[in-house]
Amino acid sequence: MRDFGAGFGYLLQGQKWVGRNGRWFGFGLLPGLVTFVLYVGALVGLSYGADDLTAWATPFADDWGSPWQGLLRGTLTFLVFALGLFLAVVTFTAVTLLVGQPFYESLSEAVDRGEGGEVPESGLPLWRELWISARDSLRVLVRVVFFGVLLFAAGFIPVVGQTVVPVLGFCVSGFFLTQELTSVALQRRGVEFKERLAMLRGRRMAALGFGVPLTLSFLIPFVAVLLMPGAVAGATLMARELNGETAGDAAADDDARDPSSPGPVRFRKN
Repeated sequence: MRDFGAGFGYLLQGQKWVGRNGRWFGFGLLPGLVTFVLYVGALVGLSYGADDLTAWATPFADDWGSPWQGLLRGTLTFLVFALGLFLAVVTFTAVTLLVGQPFYESLSEAVDRGEGGEVPESGLPLWRELWISARDSLRVLVRVVFFGVLLFAAGFIPVVGQTVVPVLGFCVSGFFLTQELTSVALQRRGVEFKERLAMLRGRRMAALGFGVPLTLSFLIPFVAVLLMPGAVAGATLMARELNGETAGDAAADDDARDPSSPGPVRFRKN
């Protein structure tokens, strides 16, 4: 549980960072606002259409009597909306990061700059960074859909489907949410997708400590927008640790460097 607490600590540190740097908080709100409006519209549409969808998918229940028809279709309607909400929570970050790539890159760089030393840069043009982000987000989405289908099916298991499955759903959402957020800083460092996943699997409890509370918070309307700037800042701090970097390392390199001949900071890895 100590690692879980460490992950949650990074989430709190990120919120404190944007709280001390109000300009970056406002700057980071813009992409989230745009994405939030789009997702609210999609979820409202799903809430109105879920009944018709389940009725269309279960024609065999048209002649069922009460209460069995209502029980079956009511359960399926709930599961369809729950699956849509699950996907919305997980993909919200990916879409917001894609929409706000330049915004969050700048915010992440500001966090790195505040920690001391030089700021890692990918050196890639914006279109290339957007392509990599979109490609990696699609890889995450495929994994999320896979787990989502499994959890959706498990939702039909009595008792387990109403207790264990929702908990697992939040854990899956939290893990991949952390993966998406840390990718902003790690992509600038040239860390590839599979290596990023390996880093987080090695610190699974820390990833859950960061992502699960954030996932729960994202269930409250508009909270996701307010927390996104701090989440990016906290994920950058977490990415620095995952990559074996500390503020002390950067400072030590600065002290050892000849002022008349500045060179790149050497980040020490564990």
